[in-house]
Amino acid sequence: MDTIKYLLPENDIPKAWYNLVADLPVPPPPPLHPGTGQPLTPAELEPIFAKELIAQEISTEREIGIPASVRQILAQWRPTPLFRARRLEKALGTPARIYYKYEGTSPSGSHKFNTALPQVYFNKVEGTKRITTETGAGQWGSALSIACSMYGIPCDVFMVRVSFEQKPYRKALMETFGGRCIASPSMGTEAGRAILAADPDCPGSLGIAISEAVEVALKNADTKYCLGSVLNHVLLHQTVIGLECLRQFDLAADYPDIVIGCTGGGSNFAGIAFPFIGESLRNEKKTRIVAVEPRACPSLTKGRYAYDFGDTGKLTPLVKMHTLGSSFIPPAIHTGGLRYHGMAPLVSHVQELGLIESRSVGQTDVFRAGVTFAKAEGILPAPEASHAVSAAIDEAVRCREEGAPKVILFNLCGHGHFDMTAYMKFAAGKLEDYEYPAEEIAMALAGLPTVG
Repeated sequence: MDTIKYLLPENDIPKAWYNLVADLPVPPPPPLHPGTGQPLTPAELEPIFAKELIAQEISTEREIGIPASVRQILAQWRPTPLFRARRLEKALGTPARIYYKYEGTSPSGSHKFNTALPQVYFNKVEGTKRITTETGAGQWGSALSIACSMYGIPCDVFMVRVSFEQKPYRKALMETFGGRCIASPSMGTEAGRAILAADPDCPGSLGIAISEAVEVALKNADTKYCLGSVLNHVLLHQTVIGLECLRQFDLAADYPDIVIGCTGGGSNFAGIAFPFIGESLRNEKKTRIVAVEPRACPSLTKGRYAYDFGDTGKLTPLVKMHTLGSSFIPPAIHTGGLRYHGMAPLVSHVQELGLIESRSVGQTDVFRAGVTFAKAEGILPAPEASHAVSAAIDEAVRCREEGAPKVILFNLCGHGHFDMTAYMKFAAGKLEDYEYPAEEIAMALAGLPTVG
């Protein structure tokens, strides 16, 4: 009962990204200018983003071509394998057929490189001299640092302080490739100094790190900002994952009943889920799509669907999303890549349309699932990816109890080789489950901007 691997021919990767917006029955709400409350124009985004990325952000075309230069580098590790997890199935005693798409084979060890590469490429083409960004657990900062090294552009990465301290090897990886890694909040920006003045021991958050990175881009004409999740163009680049999956399921002569992805900002979830949602919308295929998030930072399951800032310092445009409030600082859980107050507007929108469902899981359940998967399949998942593993195991157990041989697919979006401190704490019984901080979130939501 061995694991089975489904591989596409070498270099046979998608030639175009898939844009879900083209198939939606209702268009998503537009981003708004925080000053005027009016829909943003492309020109208003140009101080922050490369022009081609702005065009992708607002596009309604179903397919957007992947540049040859980008495909050439993607082909170093893509197509990534789709595995049938027979050993996990046996361990669970389930009649379900479990598949996982493994994104840990990329240079940075996660799915993040799928968007880091094109974002840096388009900035290089347009003459950007420096790139700035934020990172949580460090997967995005690592990916962007490697991509910037490939294209010869300096990179500044504001890393959430708690992760900066928990994951020193991620910092080392970024610096190996020339990235400058800065603990956030920092004293190097107005946004960082304001946070530290109010709370010198602030553990940081993705919202704070975004504020710092955007501030640097706005103050330097030769610098642009790149984002690792949330926005449409980022989710677009990740669809290579699901597009490959569709073809790999043809090889397996199978098709998923349930598609699962972890969610923090929404990029890896969108990458695997959006092409399957498109199949459901165009061809009426019945597939349950499940988003899984941390119980301590539950934007989809507990957040309000409203216009909010994407950062704590309120420098970004207003986007309509499921949010816990831009001033909310999540507890210091070890899934640093999911510690974000909001959810991608497009992921939020498809939940509002009833096209996906969401659930939250606690930290100890996440690590327990990661260890169970590792012992069966031989791959140690990143804590973020273990949210999807946990939900997949729950669904497989339900199949066992109901005698239902359903097909389950989840995105194993990265390996956990840089997360061993967290796994050691779990093994020692030192991880705690943070509950939903209702009072703190209520306070943050009270500060939502008023939009007419």
